[in-house]
Amino acid sequence: MKLFLCQIVSYFWIMSIEEIYKLFIHHSVISTDSRKIESGCLFFALKGDNFNGNKFAQKAILQGAAYAIIDEKEFVGENTILVNNVLQTLQKLANHHRNKLNIPILGITGTNGKTTTKELIATVLAKKFKVSCTQGNLNNHIGVPLTLLAMSAETEFGVVEMGANHPGEIAELCQITNPDFGIITNIGRAHLEGFGSFEGVKRTKGELYDFINKKDGIAFYNSDNPILDEIGSSLKNRISYGKSNASLTGEIIQSPPFLHVKTNFTKGILYLNSNLIGDFNFENILAAACIGNYFKVDPLQIQEAIKSYHPTNNRSQLIKKGDLKIIMDAYNANPTSMSASITSFLTNLSGDNYLILGDMLELGEYSFDEHLKILTLIPQDFQENTFLVGAEFVKAGKNSTIKTFANVIDLFSHLEKKPIKNGNILIKGSRGIQLEKILEILN
Repeated sequence: MKLFLCQIVSYFWIMSIEEIYKLFIHHSVISTDSRKIESGCLFFALKGDNFNGNKFAQKAILQGAAYAIIDEKEFVGENTILVNNVLQTLQKLANHHRNKLNIPILGITGTNGKTTTKELIATVLAKKFKVSCTQGNLNNHIGVPLTLLAMSAETEFGVVEMGANHPGEIAELCQITNPDFGIITNIGRAHLEGFGSFEGVKRTKGELYDFINKKDGIAFYNSDNPILDEIGSSLKNRISYGKSNASLTGEIIQSPPFLHVKTNFTKGILYLNSNLIGDFNFENILAAACIGNYFKVDPLQIQEAIKSYHPTNNRSQLIKKGDLKIIMDAYNANPTSMSASITSFLTNLSGDNYLILGDMLELGEYSFDEHLKILTLIPQDFQENTFLVGAEFVKAGKNSTIKTFANVIDLFSHLEKKPIKNGNILIKGSRGIQLEKILEILN
């Protein structure tokens, strides 16, 4: 029987990170969900407001987990490993693994575009390196450690996305990830409820720059963005991208339907054709090209990588249904991304256009004003073709002629009676509003 818990009188020996890491080398699959156990994995019994993973430790072992890491003595059993705090142990193990790998890691954060930019960067770098990057939205205090622990000895480059909705979170994730390079896509008005103010957003996102600077690492930044220029002014090592006066410059040459970018590399001009919708993706493409160029990925390989990337998961996707062209961008929304999406849509697309907009969540006391500002972006003659969904938009649109709906079901009922037959539709809103369900009725 393998039992990694020793008891002497009433004292328990707590296994060290080094000892747990030795187990991890042989059992490198990590699970935090007892319903999803792979044979031979390490189960970390995390706790939350409504669950206690310690209670499922033995179940995880019976289902095939090699060991279960717990932090409550009453759940000690065969093949359990007692630690002081399971979450902290997971984070320390991830940091230990990252340092053992000793590979370059790029940290990425920002209010908007960080997932798309992360995927573009990873696609570009994969032309030269064996890249491991954040999967899905595993970008928080649990997701970042899992991202690092998914890297193997074969990994040559790591790209780690970092999200935050409270002050200090990016600094904490940097301590775990220990990035050598960093990029902040942009800084906007999101998660204001958690950050308290826009200044709180700036300080927290800027924590990535602070970490990179102390480490004498290199930061990549958009020189067209005055906020990034401001908070990055003290960076020792920074490489810029933008429309002018930057290490790598570029400009939009086509949009819509898909965004095409002209870039100026050292050896000459290169056209980067993408499958992305919206002018706001210009900076994401240029960031990936800039980083690829710095790491000496051949420009033609960068071009090929950008062209091969197709967005998924309701992010800037173009979906065709009958005579409708739908821009589905309902993975998330905040005032900055909502404004950019609406402006790009109304500026670039001609014909019959429609807006379906959902609430922007987690704005706290700023919510009413921010939703009211969005209404000012919608021209008077376009209000007939605009549909607003969610309690916040209902309040903001009270004195407007724009049609408002409490939820997706109410909009669904309306569109059943008055369907949209043809034209272009922008669907944009926070995930919690579930606007993707509208696709069921659009044809």
